[in-house]
Amino acid sequence: MLSTLSLVALGGAIGASLRWLSGVAILRLTGPSDFPLAIISVNVIGSFLMGVFVVAAAHRGLTHVSPFVMTGLLGGFTTFSAFSLETMTLIERGQIASASLYILLSVGLSVGALALGLLLARGIFA
Repeated sequence: MLSTLSLVALGGAIGASLRWLSGVAILRLTGPSDFPLAIISVNVIGSFLMGVFVVAAAHRGLTHVSPFVMTGLLGGFTTFSAFSLETMTLIERGQIASASLYILLSVGLSVGALALGLLLARGIFA
């Protein structure tokens, strides 16, 4: 159990670092914005990768690395705690339309990306 916990922690550290680096990169590419583009981007990308990994792991016998990849790496990379904070920040600023759009896009695109990842990976690994 301790080795699994260590793998989750390592994956989480890597994932969180990648999320931060992605945020910095997106900020440099797009410039400052009131819309939380960095967080929505990592949530969509991470959801897609989760869909791909679930299928790949099942077909390649890699489910033993799921704690590292899914809970740690992708759990640290994507974050709905940041999503919740950004949503409330928009609401508190009185940007209700932006908050609503952010909620719809975050959930809709992330679920859609996961479905696309599943579909793509099933086509590759089937």
